[in-house]
Amino acid sequence: MKTANVDPNITVTGRHIEVTEAIRDFATKKIESINIDYPRIVEARVIVDVQKGRQIAEIILFCADHITIQASTAGLDLYAAIDETVTKIMRRMRKHKTRLMKTFRPHRSESIRHLDEVVYDENVLDYDVDAAEDPKPVRIQREGYELQTLYKEQAIMALELTDKPFVLYRNARRNVLQIVYRLGDGEYSIIELGPNL
Repeated sequence: MKTANVDPNITVTGRHIEVTEAIRDFATKKIESINIDYPRIVEARVIVDVQKGRQIAEIILFCADHITIQASTAGLDLYAAIDETVTKIMRRMRKHKTRLMKTFRPHRSESIRHLDEVVYDENVLDYDVDAAEDPKPVRIQREGYELQTLYKEQAIMALELTDKPFVLYRNARRNVLQIVYRLGDGEYSIIELGPNL
């Protein structure tokens, strides 16, 4: 019998789409069906969107111990996108629980590969440096970002729990700003920002 996530606060909102009772009920039942006992879900937000004919479902779970888990899926069918997003969320929750069971306190490991610094000549840039105007970005989206103090291992875990390409954090051991990001081969790399930041 499931007791861990009894009655979490579930909010279903829509962007560019009206949220019908059928969509709201489907999303609510899917969230309530998550029976992972850790982390305990405190609040869930489901955001459905339609962009250029694609149905997008995004789910953000706010859990106990200040854990936030986020996933999104785009497809042709909104119900299938919600279903796939819940599957991703459950996979991330299981991964988070497994890591915590392996070790409570993170230990130093050689999981981070340190790369040599390389300085490139400006000729390798894909635009003209001397041009009168800067290249125009296709799209800029502003987001708030809460800087957290984490151990390296916690930052990697936070990266695995989200679709974001990197995590910016203050290293709890050394009190410096670092960015951890994924490498193509399943490993991670860290960029350490200078002491003046």
